[in-house]
Amino acid sequence: MVRSSASPPPLSAPGSDRLYQTVARRLVEAIAGGRYAVGDRLPAERELAIEFGVSRPTVREAIIALEVQGLVEVRVGSGAYVMALPGNTAIGFGISAFELTEARLLFEGEAAALAASHISDEELATLSRLLVEMDKENQRGDGLTETSDREFHLTIARATRNAAIVRTIEDLWDLRSTSPEAALVYSRARAADVKPVVDEHESIVAALRARDPKKARAAMRGHLSAVMDHLLFAIEEKAIEDARKAVKFTRERYSRSTKL
Repeated sequence: MVRSSASPPPLSAPGSDRLYQTVARRLVEAIAGGRYAVGDRLPAERELAIEFGVSRPTVREAIIALEVQGLVEVRVGSGAYVMALPGNTAIGFGISAFELTEARLLFEGEAAALAASHISDEELATLSRLLVEMDKENQRGDGLTETSDREFHLTIARATRNAAIVRTIEDLWDLRSTSPEAALVYSRARAADVKPVVDEHESIVAALRARDPKKARAAMRGHLSAVMDHLLFAIEEKAIEDARKAVKFTRERYSRSTKL
């Protein structure tokens, strides 16, 4: 139940905050101020996007940030509900899956360009083998598709012959599971059957095999831009599919009850 019809002022340009963090803070303020009580459903993504003058993906990131804090719960086919009032401690943020992918795009794009000048034939053969393993993991359909994907990207990092780059890219991959925000999105991506796209990785290998830094950079950046799109799709698609299942289940229950 909405406690006040007053809307917050438009967002100003964020300072040290990312835009989604500013939206999350505004929502926390609204909850703390009584606009939304425990048990209330937050407005739909579309409404919040209009209210704050931001994109729906930005709202989605903000809701995920509040979800990992335990302040809201996203219920399939229904929306986000307030679960607790914020305490006196300021809301903290981990690293979101979208921030992580943006960082990977910057670091791994340049790593691929550098690797193109140093990669060995043995490392190229390793990448080709990992493509085959990636395809097999995808076909298994058990959601465990990260092993060959991770090793693929780390092989390219090692081909730069720069230990600092290898360490940085290893750390970025570790954040997929150690940052609560990122882990939540990746778990939903796996549930939505989002898998590494072998063709995108093949394009990277082709550019590396040609020893072309410019094409290698472009192929890696293209792949990671697509990853961003896949993650956004996964969040929406999983919610839509679960909502369809919920509706189907309800209809079946009703159908059974009318036959009694």
